[in-house]
Amino acid sequence: MKYEYLIFNIVVLSGPIFFGSLKKFYFLNYWKSALISIAISAIPFIIWDILVTNRHWYFAEKYTTGIKFIDLPIEEIMFFFTVPFACLFTWQMLKKFSRENNQKNFSHFQTFDENFFVSVTTVFFLFLILIALIFKKEYTAISLTILIASIIIDKIYGAKLFRNKLFGIYFLIVTAFTTIFNGYLTWRPIVTYNELYQIGFRIFTIPIEDFLFGYALIILVTTIFEKRISKGLNNVTK
Repeated sequence: MKYEYLIFNIVVLSGPIFFGSLKKFYFLNYWKSALISIAISAIPFIIWDILVTNRHWYFAEKYTTGIKFIDLPIEEIMFFFTVPFACLFTWQMLKKFSRENNQKNFSHFQTFDENFFVSVTTVFFLFLILIALIFKKEYTAISLTILIASIIIDKIYGAKLFRNKLFGIYFLIVTAFTTIFNGYLTWRPIVTYNELYQIGFRIFTIPIEDFLFGYALIILVTTIFEKRISKGLNNVTK
């Protein structure tokens, strides 16, 4: 069906829009910070997508409308807005739930050494990137590089996501979302891959690199969003 990827994006967005408009879950007051954070984060990923589409991966024409931006289906560009919006809604609801249930000082782990975490993670991923480059696995190397960059940006920007006790829950929810929604895209398949550029390990129908890709995107967008909220750069009614 030509509109299938478009419908996919509408379905992903409909939940946060509907529930986010309800008083109990109200999220739409955060629309400005959400859109700014999403737009900034989308730029490097869309550029990456344009550069490797029809080489690293391909989009099935029978599932897309045919409207393109530099060979990238418009539905794929929408993906970088609908999915992060759904994730930001989830993140904000987790914080809301924690506050309403009087969770005590959930912001930071007292014994968590963020510098050590970032350093060890960076070294480990750099090693994996080196291995991926040696074996010419470009998608693997790029996804790891972007993931490292997003973690370092969180550290530099000061959002401190990895010191937030809710981040572990958020990470698990994002993983579940990725398995369900990305699983649908790869199962149909709306998107197919050239395994020459990846290690070939999949979870169900999803290349492991897609998880790294998704984690990098969500860490980046949540970092920017969280920092804007903490600085009060938002049109929120309290």
